[in-house]
Amino acid sequence: MQLAFIKKKFSTHGGAERYLQTLLKDLKNRGHEIHIFANAWPEEGTGKSIFSHKVAVVSVNSFLSNITFNANVKKELEKAGTRPDCIISFERTTSQDIYRAGEGCHAEWLEIRSKTGSFYRKLSFKLNPLHISMLRIEKKLFADTGRIIANSKMVRDQIIKHYAVPAERITIIYNGVDLVRFSPANRTRWRAAVRKELAIPEDSKVLLFVGSGFERKGLGTLLEAVSLLRGEGLKVLVAGKGDTKKYIKLADKYGISGNIIFAGVKEGIEKYYAASDVFVLPTLYDPFSNATLEAMASGLPAITTGNNGVAELIENGKEGYVLNDMSDAGELADKIRLCLEKLTEMGTKAREKSEGFPIEKAAVEFVRVIEKTINLNVALDNL
Repeated sequence: MQLAFIKKKFSTHGGAERYLQTLLKDLKNRGHEIHIFANAWPEEGTGKSIFSHKVAVVSVNSFLSNITFNANVKKELEKAGTRPDCIISFERTTSQDIYRAGEGCHAEWLEIRSKTGSFYRKLSFKLNPLHISMLRIEKKLFADTGRIIANSKMVRDQIIKHYAVPAERITIIYNGVDLVRFSPANRTRWRAAVRKELAIPEDSKVLLFVGSGFERKGLGTLLEAVSLLRGEGLKVLVAGKGDTKKYIKLADKYGISGNIIFAGVKEGIEKYYAASDVFVLPTLYDPFSNATLEAMASGLPAITTGNNGVAELIENGKEGYVLNDMSDAGELADKIRLCLEKLTEMGTKAREKSEGFPIEKAAVEFVRVIEKTINLNVALDNL
């Protein structure tokens, strides 16, 4: 079968990218011919039976980038000649048979932001061309795409809520994790070396925050919570991209600047899970945080919010905690204390829960959806 995948930036790094790589490997091994429609991709991402098609974008700003990518994907698909047996998109586009809503529901994100933003921020949501264009594309894709894959029940329910998509058109496939790369065994390999590199005392308890976009991920709430736990001697290890200057000032304000380590974007992120004790992500919105599942696979209790799809895998007091109020630093501080009291027990349960979601399983489930979609298309063509 000839399969087409749409991904604006096809790379080999990141949770979503690892997921796609595993999926493509499985499909390639099954003998399918794969075509990737992307604006950028690495050389190692292609090869025998995998063909790349350059999709031009106007990258002056993200507003034009989204619109032109969607329009040009359609043109490139038409230029390719014979229509693929199935077109799968990992982006907000309107030419696919299957859409994986990995970024969640933009309408829901705007609704959440409207509850926490200023009047002018709320007004900008209604006037900003970026949001207007994304909502228009989102509305059309949910109306026209035959099969939607949501990575959590939360995302499925949000799509139904905002776009009245029939539930039977949505398949839930949780993200998977590489259980070999992310493992409690990594502590023996890297814990001491990473702590030495970062000047973290062996007896310090480390809270790990992983994510780019510090405001959305709730770093401010975490810093405030740590300020309430100053007597605990905690360290906060922040891995990811964001406005560090803003949060360095915030840490100074709370009197905890000596407790915070900004490590930046890291390639070998599994080493930082190994060096840590509790994973904390008080996020405002995450369809399904790969970092949370990676932390659990690494044997860390996880604390997050109900606005993170992976929270559906966490039972309070077992694998970690799901916060009732994402902005309540006092509640977060209490949950951190509880995790620190039962680190080994909760870390073991977190690992056990993650073992039910290997990345290979997620890929196989996705392949089944592709095969069912192809069979349905063939049946419809034969009517």
